[in-house]
Amino acid sequence: MSKAMLLSIVIPVYNSEKSLETLVDRLQRVLSTIAYEVVLINDGSRDGSERVGKMLAERHSHVKFLSLRRNFGEFNAVMCGLNWIQGKYCVIIDDDFQNPPEEILKLLDTAEKGDYDVVYTYYQKKEHAAYRNLGSKLVNWMTTFLLEKPKDLYLSSFKLIRKEVVSEIVKYKGPYPYIDGLIFRYTRNIGTVLVEHRKREDGASNYTWKKLISLFLNILFCYSALPIRFFVPVGLSFLALGILLLLYLAGQWIIGPDPKGWQVVTATLIFMGGLQLLLLSVLGEYIGKSFMAESGQPQYVIKFNSTLPDDSQ
Repeated sequence: MSKAMLLSIVIPVYNSEKSLETLVDRLQRVLSTIAYEVVLINDGSRDGSERVGKMLAERHSHVKFLSLRRNFGEFNAVMCGLNWIQGKYCVIIDDDFQNPPEEILKLLDTAEKGDYDVVYTYYQKKEHAAYRNLGSKLVNWMTTFLLEKPKDLYLSSFKLIRKEVVSEIVKYKGPYPYIDGLIFRYTRNIGTVLVEHRKREDGASNYTWKKLISLFLNILFCYSALPIRFFVPVGLSFLALGILLLLYLAGQWIIGPDPKGWQVVTATLIFMGGLQLLLLSVLGEYIGKSFMAESGQPQYVIKFNSTLPDDSQ
């Protein structure tokens, strides 16, 4: 059966006990004509999501359920799920029904017709909160420069990835995975498809400013060398300015009148001190990320895996 598996659906789960069963039922109706599987990853939910996930895995042979020991974050949960897919294509979708399961077939059809490695979705209107839309715009602007992403490509969380690309993505073992950043390391063969975006059916969004800022910093310092490269010309400019100032002061000392040295020294120290602080902050981010990557901090820790026998867990 795994050889004929066409589609894997990876769903990160957080506090979704009320919607999980309905989601799996809708997927079953939508995908009844193709060979597919559902991989649910419980990301340390505080409600009964783990209980419901276990029940669904026991009830349906095409449902895999993995539960993490704590909340590692959406990208880490997705990375966990990607390690267990068997389908020719993998679709990543949230558990809140803002992306209707019925739209999955559009992604699959687009991928097969265009022979794309990845298919991103985009929307006529997004039903997210204003702050999240603003955060998405900032991330989209930043990734255009850092990842050399086309300006008109929206990096949505609802996307399809070919199995060969997934196999490359899961080779990343660091604790700070960013799926879209990893995608652009391996392919530029990307398509898009218009889909519907609806209001969240139950509960509130788990996205916060803290998570958006964390994502911003991860993209900035883990998936691009641009920040540190940016300061190279800045440093060279200040070095050139310093040389010019020294030559100017030498000329003043020879020709006269003597310059007020304390003014030049004070201004130079202020500028150089600010530059050093910025360089140290950037260097600190890189050192910190490198330290955490080498410290053995895991992407995720699996508590329960429905694909393994109970006595092995």
